Amino acid sequence: MNIIPVKNYQDMSRKAAEIVSETINTMDKPVLGLATGSTPEGLYQCLINEHKEGNISFRHVTTFNLDEYVGLHGSDPNSYRYYMYDKLFRHIDIELENTYVPNGVAEDLEKECTSYENLIQEHASIDLQILGIGLNGHIGFNEPGTSFTSRTHIVELDEITRQANARFFKSLDDVPTQAITTGIGTIMESKKIILLISGENKAETVARLVNGEISETFPASILNEHSNVTIIADVASLSKLSK
Repeated sequence: MNIIPVKNYQDMSRKAAEIVSETINTMDKPVLGLATGSTPEGLYQCLINEHKEGNISFRHVTTFNLDEYVGLHGSDPNSYRYYMYDKLFRHIDIELENTYVPNGVAEDLEKECTSYENLIQEHASIDLQILGIGLNGHIGFNEPGTSFTSRTHIVELDEITRQANARFFKSLDDVPTQAITTGIGTIMESKKIILLISGENKAETVARLVNGEISETFPASILNEHSNVTIIADVASLSKLSK
């Protein structure tokens, strides 16, 4: 893994935007894998700014989001479909029919997982996948214990994950207990991966990712086996790495 240390969250976001912009500007039909939550918000704002300045166009871009909460309609402000529209899509020139997010209210959730996985495969996998990392090492919503060969599936959300996401809801009770998530096996087929990490609260997580063993008890550890992973992390999150 290649680690790019940066000063702070803003620098992390700008550096990530440089890499994403280069991908968009050098490929005919780039397929981007997108993440949600607070970590990539700065990246998305940087991309919006680049678009407004005329430096990038998204008309030829296809996107796949990592996950969606089960039970939340795309019009729900806490859904990830809504998040993507609000934080990025409505501000750029992307064709909405080329933006894919799992359907958390599908009548047949297992069928939705299969269909979403097949759709990714039809696009010959992800060219550039954006990832964040949970305190427990989850990537996407792949919680500890998830098979490294997993494909898009329904997951029971870990209590740590639900507590971390409760700040976006009225209360912890309102946080869904399940989600549809792109599997680890699918993520690992991405041609390039950027992992964004910021904050002192992620320092132990980063240390375990870089120096710990590869184990399904810490899902992100499998990224050590990928041939093209770049970690963009601020100094606070890197503070506990062994010298």
